[in-house]
Amino acid sequence: MKIGYGFNAAMTARPGMGERLAELLLTGLDEGNPAASEHCLVYLVSRSASDPDVVHVTEGWTSEEEHHRLFAGQAAQDLVERVQELVAAQSPYTDYVPVGGKAAF
Repeated sequence: MKIGYGFNAAMTARPGMGERLAELLLTGLDEGNPAASEHCLVYLVSRSASDPDVVHVTEGWTSEEEHHRLFAGQAAQDLVERVQELVAAQSPYTDYVPVGGKAAF
């Protein structure tokens, strides 16, 4: 499958909650959650090297429509609500159309 839609988001957790925020975002990969879908081809959660309360998420999806469809579901809405409880500030959200690259974990 090819990535047709993606985005980067950076979130600033409440003081001292960066690790918890990153752990919570990683549950998005659990069965039944959006990132576990075959339509989510990239789901990368990272923490800033200079500020442990800043967490970055990079996602790549087969299409924007699939991303929106999955995030309209109850599991995604529950996850978003729990994430918002830990977030102090939302940084810019950047969407994009990938043209190539490499990912290996």
